[in-house]
Amino acid sequence: MDVLAAMRTFVAIVDSGSLTAAAELLDRSQPSVVRSLAALETHLDTRLLQRTTRRMSLTPEGSDYLQRCRQIINDVDEAERAAKQDDADPHGMVRITAPIQFGQMHVAPLMTRFIAAHPGISVELLLLDRNVNLVDEGIDLAVRIGPLQDSGMIALPVGEVRRVVCASPSLLDRVGTPEIPRQLSKRPCIRVRNLARAGTWSFRDGSRNVNVQVHGRFSCNQVGAAIDACIDGVGFGQFLSYQVQSPLRDGRLRRVLSPFEIPALPVNIVYPDSRFATVRQRMLTRFLKEQIRERAFKADR
Repeated sequence: MDVLAAMRTFVAIVDSGSLTAAAELLDRSQPSVVRSLAALETHLDTRLLQRTTRRMSLTPEGSDYLQRCRQIINDVDEAERAAKQDDADPHGMVRITAPIQFGQMHVAPLMTRFIAAHPGISVELLLLDRNVNLVDEGIDLAVRIGPLQDSGMIALPVGEVRRVVCASPSLLDRVGTPEIPRQLSKRPCIRVRNLARAGTWSFRDGSRNVNVQVHGRFSCNQVGAAIDACIDGVGFGQFLSYQVQSPLRDGRLRRVLSPFEIPALPVNIVYPDSRFATVRQRMLTRFLKEQIRERAFKADR
């Protein structure tokens, strides 16, 4: 049995989500894909995938083996490219994920610049407001905002963002500027419904954490629409600083209660063990590290 070919088939099955899709991806018949997986499991004396008539899922052993397969395949591919002197002109796919609005504002424009400078490299950008498992989902690197939970990843700090409260000048003229957080409970506020605690805003008063229950006539599940409502004077809003960077800069919104903001949230580029990174991954990581700092956080330095 060609173990490396079987590994590639196994990875294709997981990435495509089914035996049929993997067969199409590999331009092979479904029975041959089934035989390859069965031979690999027999060779390892381990079940890698649990299969039913409706779904397929990795076993714990399969999840660990998948990560190692990706590493081995990356090493082999890189060795072949190095032998062919392809490092001077890298090619292939890089998959990256980022939060939706931050990705739209800062990552997507950088990706178009990157692929223009490197014609052999393709980029798949996944904008998701959830933390995906990079190894399990075959993603090379991620831009993440907030504390990191996966200690097995390498993290490169590129900046930080704050959770800020802001309001339109017209609203402040109408209801006044709050001086302490609890005064917000008596003023109209806009709640973003996809946040875990949309009706509770957190602050820091010296060494104390302060939570304020807020109320208002408008709530929304999209940050962009909530910001527009805030600009229109519907209520106070609490957003991440990068989300309201433009309206704060041009005066459509004003920042309030700055002394009571909670500590800043880190922004990191995150990726698996660098020993297994491809040339194109390393190139994109270096590019993002420099360019995100310059684009999104230059004014903060």
